[in-house]
Amino acid sequence: MPRDYYEILGVEKNASDDVIKKAYKKLALANHPDRNPGDEEAVGRFKEAAEAYEVLSNGDKRARYDRFGHEGVRGGGRTQHADVSDIFDMFGDLFEGFGFGGGGGRRSRGPRPTRGQHVQQRIEIDLLEAAKGVARSIEFRRRETCSDCSGSGAKPGTQPQSCEYCGGHGQVVQSQGIFQIQRTCPACQGSGSTIGEKCDGCHGDGKVPKPVKLEVNIPAGIDTGMQLRLTGEGEPGENGGPRGDLFLEVTVQSHPLFQRDEDDLICEVPITYTQSALGAELDVPVLEGRHSLRVPAGTQPGTDFVIRGGGMPNPRTRRPGNLVITIQVEVPTKLNADHEELLRQLAEFENTQVTPHRTSFLETLKEWFVPQDDE
Repeated sequence: MPRDYYEILGVEKNASDDVIKKAYKKLALANHPDRNPGDEEAVGRFKEAAEAYEVLSNGDKRARYDRFGHEGVRGGGRTQHADVSDIFDMFGDLFEGFGFGGGGGRRSRGPRPTRGQHVQQRIEIDLLEAAKGVARSIEFRRRETCSDCSGSGAKPGTQPQSCEYCGGHGQVVQSQGIFQIQRTCPACQGSGSTIGEKCDGCHGDGKVPKPVKLEVNIPAGIDTGMQLRLTGEGEPGENGGPRGDLFLEVTVQSHPLFQRDEDDLICEVPITYTQSALGAELDVPVLEGRHSLRVPAGTQPGTDFVIRGGGMPNPRTRRPGNLVITIQVEVPTKLNADHEELLRQLAEFENTQVTPHRTSFLETLKEWFVPQDDE
C-alpha cells in the first residue's frame, strides 16, 4: 500500500496550508538532487514528498484524499510519482535563493525535457455501472505534435534560431552574493530558441488539436468527484520530455430508487397501514434485482431494515456497504365508499375521533329538491 501523504510530510491531518508548505520545503531541500548527487534513495524521497505536497496543497484534491484515500486522487489505487523535471516545473520557485537549479547540474545543457500538459475530461455513468465497474469508450481532443513542422513551430524549410539572450539554454543565472538564482529566460520563455517564420499548420505552437478515442476501465465503487489518472494519455512533452496524463473526472447519475451515502444505499419503501399493522412479505429492490423482506406486525413508519453487503463496494477495500430499507406508511388520497366505511368502523373500534362523513354535492342537491312531506 502507498504511504499516507500526511505521514510522508510529517504533519497532522488538520495541518494548515502554511504548515504543509513548510514541511514539504524542509523535506525537499534535504533530499534535493543537487544536494545528494548519485543518491537514488534521496531522489525517491524527493519525488514522494512532491507527490504528497501536490495533493495536500490543493483544496479539492486534499478533500478527496481525506475521504477516499489514494483512490480518490490517483485512480486504480496506484500511487504515481512525478519525474524530477516535472517537480521543478511545478514547485521550482520554492528552491530559488538556495543555489539549486533545475536538478542535478542541467543549467549548462540547454532547455531540459519537460512533461507535456495534462488533459482533463468528464464522464458520466449510472449507479449500477458504478457498483460493478464498467468499460467505456471516450472521445476528446488533445494537442499533438504538428506533422508539418515536426513540432518545431517553424515554417517548413526553416529552422528555429538559438535564443541570443540565454545562448540557447532556456534559462539565465543571476548572482546574488554567494547564491546563484536560475530563472526562465524572458526572451524565449524557456524554449532556448526563437522562431522567425511560423508554421502555417500550428501557427508556431508546434502542436495541433486532434481527436482521440480511448477505452477506459472505470473501477467498481467509484463516486462522484473521484478522478481516474491515465498515465501518458495527455499532450506530448517538450525537448523529449514525457507525455502528460489524462485526468478523468467521474459523475455518477442519481437513481430513482436508491440514494447513496458513501458506501451505503438507502431505499424508501412505501407500505399500507394494514401491512404496517398486520405485517407483510415484501419484494424490495436491490442492485441485483429483488429481495424478499419480512415486515413484522406493528412496524412503525421510519423503521430501517438493513441488508448486509447490499450497498456499494468501497473503492479502497472493495468491501461492500449495506442497503438500508426505510419503511414509509403510505396514506391513500382517494377512498371508495366501502373503503371509507371500513375505516370508519375501525375508528369506532379504536375509539378514535375522525372527520364526519361529508355529504356530496349531488346528495345535498337531491335533499334540496325533495319536499320534506315526501321524506
